[in-house]
Amino acid sequence: MQEYLLEFDRVHYTYPGAGESSLNGLSLNIPAGKKCALIGQNGCGKTTLFLLANGLYKPNSGVIRWHGKPLRYDRKFLSSLRQEVGLIFQDPEQQLVASTIEEDISYGLCNLNLPEAEIQARVESILQELRLEELARRPVHHLSLGQKKRVSIADVMVLRPKLLLLDEPTAYLDIKHTRQLIQTLEKIHHNGTTLLMSTHDLDLVYRWADWIFVMDNGRLILEGEPDYIFAQGELLEQLDLGLPLIYQLLFDDSLSTEEKAVVAKLRERILKF
Repeated sequence: MQEYLLEFDRVHYTYPGAGESSLNGLSLNIPAGKKCALIGQNGCGKTTLFLLANGLYKPNSGVIRWHGKPLRYDRKFLSSLRQEVGLIFQDPEQQLVASTIEEDISYGLCNLNLPEAEIQARVESILQELRLEELARRPVHHLSLGQKKRVSIADVMVLRPKLLLLDEPTAYLDIKHTRQLIQTLEKIHHNGTTLLMSTHDLDLVYRWADWIFVMDNGRLILEGEPDYIFAQGELLEQLDLGLPLIYQLLFDDSLSTEEKAVVAKLRERILKF
């Protein structure tokens, strides 16, 4: 039976002073152990979902559950929740607070009042895991955007969350740093962390995710495995999302039998990432 880490049950949220709701009765369950992608047009509620999931915002109505229990909004509960539900913002500058990488990664651990030896061990471990050892004492403002994104992930992963939320993690990255980031996420997932990534990169979604949520106007419209989701081409066109170029190539009905055989082999290579 599928276990769900985080559940949204008919959740509504409107930003103070806003004329329209960002979430309109959203019901969505995040399955444990999956690499999930969240897609939809700008303004559909993806970032709001993340902020509510991490307890930064409180819904106007509806219930959010973590491991089957409704979220509470007292300091003790939220502190515990944010260790288990990590959030990576699109702009890493929003998360980097210290002068060097090593200091930045240790910041959250220091707030937990852990022994110095444990803090040092955790920092060294995550630096090694995310291949940041050589940059440990480098000033944060000397880093490239790709490096800053890896540090922001390290800041959260050092807390050992069960669920990692990533808001447009590949935005503005070149091919090299995108590939490095995805390799990092693969390692994190392999070590047992459930992932939920919002992105507009449908080719990345098709190649990377094993479960997809489609949102529109603050509601969940569709969910399922990639082949099922992208088979709903007409609906996705209505939502102005379209289809991944890879998918269009692989499932072009105009291809001959011989061409389809070639494409089938190409598909296997593409989906190996």
